[in-house]
Amino acid sequence: MSHEPALSTGAIGVEAVSMTKRFGDFTALDEVTLNVRPGTFHALLGENGAGKSTLVKCIMGFYHATEGGLLVDGHEAFVRDPVDAQKLGLGMVYQHFTLVPALTGAENLLISRADAPGVINWRAENARLEAFLDKMPFRVPLDRPTSRLAAGEKQKLEILKQLYLGSRFLILDEPTSVLTPAEADEVLGHVRALCEAGEISVLMITHKFREVTQFADDVSVLRRGKLTGSGPVSDLSHDDMAQMMMGHQPERKEINRTQTKGDTVLSLRGARASDRSGLKSIDIEALDVAAGEILGIAGVSGNGQTELMEMLTGQRRLLGGEIRVKDQPYGASRAEATALKVRYLPEEPLQNACASRMSVAENLAFRLFDHGADGRPKLWKNTRQILDNAKARIAEFNVKTTSPHSPIAALSGGNVQRAVLARELTGDVDLLIVANPCFGLDFAAVAAIRGRILEARNKGVAVLLISEDLDEILELSDRIVVMSEGRIAFETAAATADTAEIGTYMAGHA
Repeated sequence: MSHEPALSTGAIGVEAVSMTKRFGDFTALDEVTLNVRPGTFHALLGENGAGKSTLVKCIMGFYHATEGGLLVDGHEAFVRDPVDAQKLGLGMVYQHFTLVPALTGAENLLISRADAPGVINWRAENARLEAFLDKMPFRVPLDRPTSRLAAGEKQKLEILKQLYLGSRFLILDEPTSVLTPAEADEVLGHVRALCEAGEISVLMITHKFREVTQFADDVSVLRRGKLTGSGPVSDLSHDDMAQMMMGHQPERKEINRTQTKGDTVLSLRGARASDRSGLKSIDIEALDVAAGEILGIAGVSGNGQTELMEMLTGQRRLLGGEIRVKDQPYGASRAEATALKVRYLPEEPLQNACASRMSVAENLAFRLFDHGADGRPKLWKNTRQILDNAKARIAEFNVKTTSPHSPIAALSGGNVQRAVLARELTGDVDLLIVANPCFGLDFAAVAAIRGRILEARNKGVAVLLISEDLDEILELSDRIVVMSEGRIAFETAAATADTAEIGTYMAGHA
């Protein structure tokens, strides 16, 4: 049976009504009501972890809301899965491309159909695709493998795929994260034109104020699972949106913070590397961390923080500039890290700082198993030394494990963090580099980990803290810098930091 492209027959409105989603005791979404009017471009703002992804996954049927409901085109809708969502005219363009790189654009469009034929009459299908493209405000080459398309062309093809499937309501998840500013403006301009023509309605997850003010009709803001504000973009300033996104200025907690700032320990000058997409660069013109201070690096996920951590750990090659520790060139080899007393607590330590099948004791011994008590290299491991070290570290850092011989993968997330921190903070430490140390941990674990980081700072350790949790940055840091688009965009003293101002720079609008 031949298939005619399911062209849009008009934009539809979608409304989430008092939508709540719980995961056990954790409430990811708390009675959120959001209305995307037919034919409008609606922006959804919020920090990482604010609930944006949970909301759109409930709309698309990946999750089922614990409470509340969904109205599609004014009628109550029960979306069991993404297939149901597609039948209702709901489509989603994901942050990362879902195209098959080896297939052409035309082939990617055809295989997206539920009724894709086993044997394809390409003459007929190409004619139908051409007729479809003639009705679109933009075109993409369909005769070449998508691996050869530019990022902007791939993003346009993802949008075309949803229109080809008949979607009349599109969710765009950070659609410009891998695009240049010019590509972003072109893609969003086309999407805006489709909204103005009444073809589609759009809900776009973003963190860039510029995109909101330039393309969106309405904006809604989430913070910690709650709707903190919503309204026409024309009625809101960037400061208004930043205040909604960041919340009220918190009172800075009084923490025992000794005055220990000393000489510069870590220094980056003109440090440059490719980002994960290979299309953009991370460019750190100047960054210093002194002994006895915590420098917090804030930023929305995807703005180069992960790449910066990889540059500092030797996992991402520098294309220019240099990294120095205690005024010596630093390439992050094990020998250099040992000699210069550099330690790490990377994000997701079970994957990035542990051998998951090895025991707790063995993981705690990674920095000492090949050295004797006198610090000299040795050929044979000392099982008794490894066990004694484990018992001491487990007790000192309150690592909850049934036995030092248990696989470290059997520990809870908080206890894995404690174990890695115990290993990294044992002995003399001059520089501690930490990334999202408390992500996904319970209150007690968070307090313990933050306490250890602050204790290290008070002992004169230079601490570089990369975190997507602004409250954590504000609580622990002496100084704060904001990363945006792979660069340092702003710096402030933590004691006088203004959260709305930080939010403005995090949103890429200075």
